[in-house]
Amino acid sequence: MLKKVNVKRAFACLLVLFALMAALMAFGEGAVEETPSATEAPAPEAAAETDPDYDPYDVPGITVSNGDITAIPNPDEGEQDPEIDFLGGLKQIWDSTGLKQGTWQQYAMLAVACLLLYLAIVKGFEPLLLLPIAFGMLLSNLPMGGLMSDPVYKVFTSAEKAAQYGAYYGKSVEVVLNSSGKEVYQVLYQNGGLLHYLYKGVKLGIYPPLIFMGVGAMTDFGPLLANPKSLLLGAAAQLGIFLAFLIAKLTGLFSASEAASIGIIGGADGPTAIFVTTRLAPHLLGPIAVAAYSYMALVPVIQPPIMKALTTKKERTIRMSQLRPVSHTELVVFPIMVTIIVSLLLPDAATLIGMLMLGNLMRVSGVVERISKTAQNELCNIVTIFLGLTVGATTKGETFLTVKTLAIVVMGVVAFGGGTAGGVLLAKLMNKLFHGTINPLIGSAGVSAVPMAARVSQVVGQKEDPGNFLLMHAMGPNVAGVIGSAVAAGVFIALFSH
Repeated sequence: MLKKVNVKRAFACLLVLFALMAALMAFGEGAVEETPSATEAPAPEAAAETDPDYDPYDVPGITVSNGDITAIPNPDEGEQDPEIDFLGGLKQIWDSTGLKQGTWQQYAMLAVACLLLYLAIVKGFEPLLLLPIAFGMLLSNLPMGGLMSDPVYKVFTSAEKAAQYGAYYGKSVEVVLNSSGKEVYQVLYQNGGLLHYLYKGVKLGIYPPLIFMGVGAMTDFGPLLANPKSLLLGAAAQLGIFLAFLIAKLTGLFSASEAASIGIIGGADGPTAIFVTTRLAPHLLGPIAVAAYSYMALVPVIQPPIMKALTTKKERTIRMSQLRPVSHTELVVFPIMVTIIVSLLLPDAATLIGMLMLGNLMRVSGVVERISKTAQNELCNIVTIFLGLTVGATTKGETFLTVKTLAIVVMGVVAFGGGTAGGVLLAKLMNKLFHGTINPLIGSAGVSAVPMAARVSQVVGQKEDPGNFLLMHAMGPNVAGVIGSAVAAGVFIALFSH
């Protein structure tokens, strides 16, 4: 049964979270000076005098810490015994602690992370992903923790000096091109943090498709095949995606690619939202992922009022006829044909659709049961941990506590509400066209929060008629919504990816 959620407490928790973010932004505005970016700041004279070949701004995307560079041991100098200074040592220890180095934004994000952990653990809001996301947020905002730190490189313009430095430290020399197209030589000085390397799976678009494969292996497309009309409901429920996109663009706060990333929240599919955002607006990944999964957890709270407002009691009590049996051949042919057709029409959707249908084909074929179970369980669970941790780690206080973040939160509600309304309204129209045989409540399941949205349709329907069973009928639009959100993602990537 669907877990009972206290509506007032759920909204109270979210209001507290958003109010805290707004208050902290207002408190911190003007109190924190902007730090010039590496490309804006001139190279320190001290570093240039110490090493004429040192050029920290020559290679885009490479982080070089000036203080660290001057602290690198010189192979020509012997070790010196430092003088003992007790008070100076205590001060040095204090200066190196996170308590001294932390900023107000980091402490604010630690509070937000703890609140999200509370929602995941105590309230049960989408805990499988909200818990690792919240803990990743906590880890990345620990002052001096360095779990999301970029690697540090020593950059040379001389191949000979780079080779000498690399040989002394046992490091390999890499040849890269700077912004002017000139070859320079870099040697790794310090490894990045653990989450920096795990995040590569998000940045390179690896984790979301693997999650889709696991979802496909757990999905039964039988109800959709038994009632193909429900595919239209899955398409109509994507209305929220395009509605939120238009509103976000009209606000003037977001570019087209950013607005597209926000709109995809309305698909109620976390991996799809992450996949699109990494392609179009990676700097917004943290707030979009948190908003997407928070609202997915609140589907039982957001959808019922909209469903009841758009339907009559008579419509909510409609009993639908039993679905026809679906043959094994249909189940096997469906994922193959969907992959071919969608990929030919929309190549940018091929990654998500292909992995979704691969997982489903492994399930229905019946010949690879072992790897089907692996995709459903072990692989999906492992990727979920890495995905949640690394997405949460992108929510650093300096970039998360902004006006844009609050706007994304508001647009997320619009996206979810618009998707729910679109599905219900089309279901009402289809009910008229098919002589009162379709319960409009199943239209709300067109958002791809599987199977939660279908269960909400069942619960709302049974409150009006305890003997009415809508779950299997709602599963058709529900799984159609997964395909629909992937197609919408492909459309946005095709339009706005550069």
